[in-house]
Amino acid sequence: MGYGQRVLSLATDGKRRARGSKCAERKRTLTMRARRPMGTVGLGTVLLVTAVVFLVYGDWPGFQAVAGDKATPDRVQPQERAYHGALPQSVIDMREQILAAVHAGDVAELKGAIEWNEIKPDFGPAANDDPIGYWKRISTDGEGREVLAVLANVLALPPARLAIGNDPENTTVYVWPYLAELPPGSLMPGEEVDLYRLLPAEAAKAAKTAKKWPWWRLAIGADGTWHTFRKYD
Repeated sequence: MGYGQRVLSLATDGKRRARGSKCAERKRTLTMRARRPMGTVGLGTVLLVTAVVFLVYGDWPGFQAVAGDKATPDRVQPQERAYHGALPQSVIDMREQILAAVHAGDVAELKGAIEWNEIKPDFGPAANDDPIGYWKRISTDGEGREVLAVLANVLALPPARLAIGNDPENTTVYVWPYLAELPPGSLMPGEEVDLYRLLPAEAAKAAKTAKKWPWWRLAIGADGTWHTFRKYD
């Protein structure tokens, strides 16, 4: 009986000693952490702040030497060739009004888009007095549907975006097709595909040889003004 009590007492004491040992060790660890120099604790923070500055400003020592030309702030950006961004709502409205005539198959429906302007668009010397009649005369079908097909194909491509004039509200003009603003002899492969979408092969070849745009060109100002639609021979 006495032996059993001593064993129980030793076991109980042992557990108490184990718990006491762990508590003491934990206190020593916390004390060491509390006494650690502040400079050591702040090192990670300093590195993190430095990394953020580098990512935002690219101002890491030796960054310019490693990055080479890519880090040059005044590096010349390639000129925009075709504009794929969002159009102003006024431009969208005019474009859709023109395409409404295309979908209707009636060139006379373009009259609404023409009269939207305070100043009549430039349709070329032969067409300015009577553009509807002119488009009917030059179309092989005699009804102007060939011209409507030209409009559909031209407006299916992205435009070029030009800064023209001093009016701050209408300094940007969108020109379809964007190819009309590029030298035909310097087209990239994908741009040549767009050229063949608009012109027969012989005409496309002649355009590249002549180094000028020989086809139709349509321009709409940022305020929705239809400026021009004419063929350049």
